[in-house]
Amino acid sequence: MELDLRGGVRAAPVAGDTPEERQALRFAPDPRDRDADPEHIARTARENEQDGLDSALVVQSSSWPDPWLVAGWALAATQRLRVAVAHRVGTTSPTVAARSLATLDRLSGGRAAAHLIVGSSDADVARDGDLLDKETRYRRAGEYLEVFRRSLTEHQEFDHHGEFYPVRGARSGLFARPRAELLSFGGSSSAGIDLAARHAEVYALPTLPLTATRWHIARARAAAAEHGRSLRFWRHVTVVTAPTDEDAEARARRIRQDAVRLASGPRAEHWLGSVQLDRDRERGRAADSDGTRQLSAYVDRNLAAAFVGSPATVAARIELLRAAGVGIVQLDMPAETDQDRDLRRDLIARLRAGYIPSRSRRIPHARRGW
Repeated sequence: MELDLRGGVRAAPVAGDTPEERQALRFAPDPRDRDADPEHIARTARENEQDGLDSALVVQSSSWPDPWLVAGWALAATQRLRVAVAHRVGTTSPTVAARSLATLDRLSGGRAAAHLIVGSSDADVARDGDLLDKETRYRRAGEYLEVFRRSLTEHQEFDHHGEFYPVRGARSGLFARPRAELLSFGGSSSAGIDLAARHAEVYALPTLPLTATRWHIARARAAAAEHGRSLRFWRHVTVVTAPTDEDAEARARRIRQDAVRLASGPRAEHWLGSVQLDRDRERGRAADSDGTRQLSAYVDRNLAAAFVGSPATVAARIELLRAAGVGIVQLDMPAETDQDRDLRRDLIARLRAGYIPSRSRRIPHARRGW
């Protein structure tokens, strides 16, 4: 099975004064402050494309730059790279968001997609005025996705009379012509799987061990089959790599020490206010009032899930995900130095080796009946 290899585009560089500090702080929680740096966005997008990645994700949070605009800047700087925009249900009308996606898709020549989320932190969604609890947000998401998809596909005016989105005479004047999948959705709950099965082309898997990953794939496939549909599967992979396994293990230990030291320093509140720690506190993971221990626990959990090893070792682990049914792998790894990029290119080359795309995957998505 072909792997779609995905990177990421941030609106601004990771915090840190040196490449080594930025390498380490990638594994700490993300501060709520994030600038919009046009040169960084364009350069990062071009590096993703030059290194052989197929697509990139632009993430979303209540205080960060608008992901649609960041994605547009990244797409304008590239020719081949596809960009998936994280879009949180509830921040805007589904008809407006559908036109945003269709516009970005047409301006980029079919290279835009939307990754729809409900928001994993109650505190973060409340900052944008969304005070619904998570169960209600999922119920609203079902209605949102119904209107969203209709806005993307229906050429006739339509009405929708729902609990959250009353719409009269809606019709879009333009429609997406995507080269690949247009919509993805995540969420490990039954509600999340059901929404992906009914509305998305891609299901974003939780970061779990291989056996649990296989179980989630089987569960989501069965749910999609009930609706006469099929899904592709996307898995985020955090990577710590070096020329040898021993060097990679040593690098992971150094990153762990540096990340905790830097994040718990004089500006600790910068990291303690992160959305990830908001989520940890809501889930009872950060009950300890000591900020350093909260940060340390987050970094440890992040690194515990990472694929650590040489490019050959990491590629072998990713091949197991591919064999399990994962078709999209997002490589989350530092790219602060020339060596970082050499290691990323080495890993990508190993994942590409020996694979010849089937004829059907060479055909643009629009020609396959979107």
